[in-house]
Amino acid sequence: MHLKQQRKIILAITFFYTLFILYFLFFAFGRVGKVDQISEYTFMFLPDSFFRVPSLSNLLHPTLMDFVGFGNIAAFIPFGILIPLLYRTSFVRFMILFILSILVLETIQALTFLGSFDMNDVIQNSLGAAIGFGTYKLGFRGKNIWRNMAAAGISSIVLMLGVWGIFGVVDQVFTKEMGPFVAINEWKDSNGNPSTGTKPNRLKIGGQDVEPQYNVYSIESKNKETYRYTLGNKKEVYLFLNYGIPDQKDSRGSIRVAADGHEYLTVSVEAERHEPDMSSIYLPQANELTITIEGNVTLWDVGYKEMVYSWN
Repeated sequence: MHLKQQRKIILAITFFYTLFILYFLFFAFGRVGKVDQISEYTFMFLPDSFFRVPSLSNLLHPTLMDFVGFGNIAAFIPFGILIPLLYRTSFVRFMILFILSILVLETIQALTFLGSFDMNDVIQNSLGAAIGFGTYKLGFRGKNIWRNMAAAGISSIVLMLGVWGIFGVVDQVFTKEMGPFVAINEWKDSNGNPSTGTKPNRLKIGGQDVEPQYNVYSIESKNKETYRYTLGNKKEVYLFLNYGIPDQKDSRGSIRVAADGHEYLTVSVEAERHEPDMSSIYLPQANELTITIEGNVTLWDVGYKEMVYSWN
């Protein structure tokens, strides 16, 4: 096939593929019909999930977001192949022009209410174009077009798998998970005295046998008591507590949970319900934790889990 004829074919493919991508960016997924429902521009300048790639278990049961993440990368691989085939360019120049183009398209999406400006999309799209350019460099080295296409196909798969593996490792490094459960076994009461609660004996609540594993707290001889615990300015902590009124008690009570003066939970417990309950409270940052108990409420297995990086 003559070089001019090849160029015309590549130019036509590039043109129609660009129209195809523009359609998905601006008109697909019912974007036009949703314009009237949007009244504010959406600009997300800080990336938050571009390192997130589906794991092998996710691929067995993929979600829509899994497809979107791979689609944002894979859909732009052809540009990294087609543009260098049409115009001689260096990788740096190609990527600068491509990123500028994507930034313009994302801005138009946001300003026309046909989408949002999302830095995650910019990074994923640019990554796809970079993989495409690498595919062009590795695959299109000879004059045999069929051999070049086969080499390009293999190269794109290898590069995608490499990126998948690298991003999977980066995701593990920068993703936080819940750490181990830490039982709070020594509070300070309102007088500043240590209060270790009672031994975790079996409770009967709502006819159910409850077996505390770590601690039990109640106020047998008082109407109200406030306990304090110093977390030490921990960030991103989940507080867990179980509560209820034992069957032999016939009253009501309440629990209030606060951290550094901000109240996070207020629960009224009635004896008529007589069933165990559990609360999980997210604390963005906390130094002094305060729990106030009134009435015949009993707490057990009170503790927290801190969000930590896997390498911690």
